[in-house]
Order: sequence, then structure tokens, then C-alpha cells
Amino acid sequence: MGAFLTLVEPVVVINTVGSSFFSVALTLAVYNRTLEQTSGHSDQAQAQSSHFFLIHNTLACLLSLVSTVPLGRLSDRLGPRVLLTVPQVGSVLSKCFLLLFLLFQLPLGVLYAGAAVYGLSGGSPAYWGGVVSLAALSSGQGERSLKLNIVDFCSGVAGVVGGLVAGYIYRVGQSGVALTLTSVGLCFAGLLYSTFLLSYPVPSVTQRHRLPQGARLQDRKAVVLLFSALMLFLLGMSGAENVLCLFVLKPPLSWDSVWSGYGRAATDAMYLSSFLGVLLLSRPLGDVALILLGIVSNCTGMAIMAFATQSWIYFLARGIMMFACIPMPTLRAQLSKILDAQMYGRVFGMLQSALAITEVVSVVLFTSIYPLTLDWYSGFCFLLSCAISYLSALPILYSLQAKMLVHGQVVVRRLRSHSAGCVLTDPKGHELLRLQMGMVVLQGALMPRSPGMCVLTWV
Repeated sequence: MGAFLTLVEPVVVINTVGSSFFSVALTLAVYNRTLEQTSGHSDQAQAQSSHFFLIHNTLACLLSLVSTVPLGRLSDRLGPRVLLTVPQVGSVLSKCFLLLFLLFQLPLGVLYAGAAVYGLSGGSPAYWGGVVSLAALSSGQGERSLKLNIVDFCSGVAGVVGGLVAGYIYRVGQSGVALTLTSVGLCFAGLLYSTFLLSYPVPSVTQRHRLPQGARLQDRKAVVLLFSALMLFLLGMSGAENVLCLFVLKPPLSWDSVWSGYGRAATDAMYLSSFLGVLLLSRPLGDVALILLGIVSNCTGMAIMAFATQSWIYFLARGIMMFACIPMPTLRAQLSKILDAQMYGRVFGMLQSALAITEVVSVVLFTSIYPLTLDWYSGFCFLLSCAISYLSALPILYSLQAKMLVHGQVVVRRLRSHSAGCVLTDPKGHELLRLQMGMVVLQGALMPRSPGMCVLTWV
């Protein structure tokens, strides 16, 4: 029981189910209200809904920048509990605004207040920063990638359950009230668990290390490359996913609440398939190949989504996107491996803030373009998403090339004072490397895998 209380996965499961319910309820509530205001004109309702979510998501993301980094610094001193629980308080309060909106038929502007409260509490950036920090602290470097993918797997399973059930709960009682009330109750339960039951680990001595200056410089470059890859991938993915929620509601798909729930379940099922991909392919392929596979999977599926005129095409595209959720957690795991554990809250807070800005840009970009494409080609946004997300492979490939160059070099700071240089040969006597007066001349194309199999001769 004590070991179970150290796991962050139950918090993720509870909050993901609650968020799935809230997402379906919010999307349908806003669309139905705009449909009433436009006298049933679908295209106008789509445009107004798109404009609403543009402001709603931008407000939440921008306000989260005010509190995420301070919460991260505070969590480095007081522990990850702060970074995990404070955003959940804002999440519960923001969902209460939707409940009031439905019960009392309040104007849409009330929902902006809920977004503001959620953003000021840290929002999704602070919450996921706390989840990643806690998962990294509770796992060793060897199993870090698997641990973070397990967290995403739990989120995916919970999302599938939430998506399948949400459409049916939505039909109970007054439209959307029961679903929103259930969402509030689940998120409040997650808050209680995080506050009173969850045990928070303390960084071990082995996780606290100080790197030499050269290594720190190399790590800064690696951090910048990882940040760039994460931001580019999110830039292409986030805005398109927001638009997709509206795309399926209009003709030719014209989904109702049940089909919207199925679509949400198919989306969250990608976490499950991505986790299985990590389990089966991580050993033969490695992290970098898995990340690139995830990028290709996401972009190919999004390109097919641009031509979804029937529901089966939508689900085919989601099937091709089965590995689309691998890049984000795997890149975060790589980032955690090059950081001091005492910097997790600060750096992951900065990362989530950067991702929040990226999400704002993505949402603004796609929700601004989408209404303009309704008259000629509404799938254009998904082709644009495909092109942008493919760019995230560039920093990963650059980082891989840099690693190959670093591992293929030998740096000699000081030779023996009585020697002019040295020669590195393999067991057969073939010259691989010649060092003279501190200079390196590579004679062979490949270095042996095992240094113990080479002979170093001083000349």
C-alpha cells in the first residue's frame, strides 16, 4: 500500500477522466449556444465557436505564464506537491463556472472567467510539470523513458474510458449538467488524493550532481535542441487538434454527442498504442528512432485527416497516428536525464511555460485560419499541421549528428613530456589514430566499440 501511494498514475487517471468529461461538455455547450445564436446556421456557429475557443484557450495559456515558473521555483524548495496540487484547485474552480453556465443559462463570457482562474493557478503547464517532476524523481535514469510513457499510457486508458462514457452521461438530465457535475467530482477527488494521500519522494544523493564546465555547455545545447523539438511538434499538433473538435461537428461528418465521445476515445487510444510501441520497440530501435517514428506517424495521420469526408476515414487516420504520443514523453525523459534533480521544478516549469506560449501561437494560428477555409477547403489546417510537425525532426537529427561527432573524437589535453605523440592501433596493427603535439589526425573511418581491444603505442 505504501508503494502505491508513491505513484502519480492514480492522480493522472482521475484527472484525465474528469478532463475528458469537461472537454466534451464544454465543446458541445459552446457549439449549441452559438447554434442558437445563429438560428441554426452551422458554418456561422463553427466560426463563432472557433473564435470563442481562440480567446478561451489563449486566456488560460497566457495567464498560466504568470504562475507556472514561480510555482516551479517554489516546488524546488518545498517539493513537487506545490506544483501538482495548486493547478488542480484551479481546475475544480474552472469546471464550476461551466456548471453555473449550464444551470443558470449565463452568457458565454462567464466561461472566460473560468479559464482565467485555471490559468492563474498554473493551468495545464504547471499540472503536467508537477506530474513529470514527480515521475522523474520516482524513477531511475534507466527506466525514465518507460516511466513517463507509463504515465501517458494511464492518461490514454483513462481518456478512452472517459471518451466512451461521456456521450452517454451527457444525455442524462438537463443537457450537459450531469456530465459537468461528474467532472467536478472526479477532479475534486484527484485534488484530495494529491493533497492528503500521495507520498512525495525526495531527490537522492545520486540524482544531485555537479557537472564540469564542458559537460554543462554540452547539456545547455542539448536542452535547447530538446526544447525546440518539443515546441515545434506541439506547434503543429495542438492547434490542429483544437480545430478537429469543431471539424467533426459540421457536415459532412455531423457528429452528435455519442460520436464525439467515440472520437475522443479514438484520440486517447493513441496513448495506449504509443505505450505498446515503446514496450515492443524501445530495445531494438532506441529513443531517437522511436521519436522519429512518432513524428512520422502523427504527420501521416494528420495529412489523411484533411480528406476525412466519412467517419471511417477519421478513424483510419487515428489508427495511422498510433505512435503519435511517443515523442512528447520520450523527449521529456531525455531532458530529465541531463538535469540535476533539484532543478526539475524550475526547468520543467520553464519548459511548460514555453509550451504554453507555443500552444497559444498554435491555437491562434489554426483557429484564425480555419474559419477562412470553410468555404473552399476546411481540411487545409491539417495539411499545415503535418508540415509544421515534420520540422520537429530537424533538431533531433542535428542532436543525433552532434552525438556521433562527439563520440567519434578523442581529445588529448596533455601528452607525456618526453613523447612527441602516440599511435592508436587495433589488434591487427592497423593504425586508427595518430596524436602529435596535441593534434588529432584520424586515420580510420570507424573506431572500435571496445577501447580494450586497441593498442596505444607512444612514439
